[in-house]
Amino acid sequence: MSIVAVYFVASPLQYLAAQQIAAHFEPGARQVLIWYKRSLAAIVRPARWDACAYMPWPRWDPLPGWFGRHRRLRQNVRLVAELAGRCDELHLHSAVFDTEAINYFLRALPRACGARTLSARILPDGVISIRRYPLTPAKRLAQHLRKLRRLAAPELDYTTFAGDRIGSDASFCDRIYVLPGLPHEYPAAKAVTLPPLAAVAASPVRGAPRRALVIGQPLTGFGLMDSAGMLSASEEIEQWLRSRNIDQVLYKGHPKDAQRELWRPGYEVLDLDEPLESWLAHEHFDAVAGVRSSALLFAKQIYGADTEVAAFGWDRIRFKSDAEKRDISAVFQACGVALL
Repeated sequence: MSIVAVYFVASPLQYLAAQQIAAHFEPGARQVLIWYKRSLAAIVRPARWDACAYMPWPRWDPLPGWFGRHRRLRQNVRLVAELAGRCDELHLHSAVFDTEAINYFLRALPRACGARTLSARILPDGVISIRRYPLTPAKRLAQHLRKLRRLAAPELDYTTFAGDRIGSDASFCDRIYVLPGLPHEYPAAKAVTLPPLAAVAASPVRGAPRRALVIGQPLTGFGLMDSAGMLSASEEIEQWLRSRNIDQVLYKGHPKDAQRELWRPGYEVLDLDEPLESWLAHEHFDAVAGVRSSALLFAKQIYGADTEVAAFGWDRIRFKSDAEKRDISAVFQACGVALL
C-alpha cells in the first residue's frame, strides 16, 4: 500500500516538527513538504524531502484577474496533487484545518490522487497549542458558506466540523502532535509526543566567556506592551545579565522585530540562516532572556539546568484575557522558565 505524507508548514517550528514526524512516525511514506510563508524558503532543505514546493496563500496572493482567490485554490490543489502522485492513503499535516487554504485538501486531494483513505494530523504551533480555541457560531456559519464554492468547482467541497478550530475534535483527525514538556488540552487518545526538535546542545567549555542570548519580539508593534513597559523590560534584562557576570550578549530579533525593541548597546545582533530552535542545539549559553517568546521554552528544554532562562515584564504584558495569562504563565513555569 502506497502512503503519502503531506506537511503544510508556516513557521520554523512547524518545519522542525515535520522533519521529526517524517523521520519517526511516517516510515516508508512519500514525504511531501508544502510551505506557505515565503521566508521559509531559506531554511527548507529539498534533499530531505521526496518533493517540496512553495504554495501561495489564496487570500493574500490570489491569481490576477476575476475570481483570483478561487482560481488560486484550484491551482494549489493541482500543485500538491502533482507532487503527491497516485497513492492509496494520504496523511495531511497542518497546524490548523479551519482555513480554506488547507481545509479544501481534505476532500480534493484524495480524489486527485486516487487515495482510498485520508487522515488529518495536527502539527504543534508553539504556545498557541497549549489551549483550545472553540469555534464560534459565526465561524461555524463561515464554514458552511465556504461549501458554496463546490457549485463552481466540485473539488472545492469544504469539510465542516465543530469543537476546537484547529480540528482536534473532528472525526477526520486521528493524531495531534505535541511538544515534550508542554501541557495541552487535546484528547489523550489522539495526542502523540514528539522527540526533541533539536539535538543535544553543546556543553559549556571550562574557562570560556560567559555568554547570554536575548530573544526579541515586536512587543509594541504587536500591541503586547506600551513603549514604557517595553523599555522597562529591556532595562531589567540588561541589569539581570549584568548580575550574572555575562561577558557577551547576543541578540536574536524576531523577523517582524524591525525596531529590535529589546536590543541594548553592546549586544551583538545575530543574523541566522537556519531556525533559531535548531541553531540553539549547537551553541551554549549561560543565560537566555526575553519576554514571552516561545523560543524561551525551547531554550529551556534544550539546555536544562545548565542555563538560566527568564522571561521579563509579565506584569506589563497585555494578554487577551486573564485565562490566557494564567495558562501561558503555567506553561512557562512548568518548563522551568523564571517569570521576573
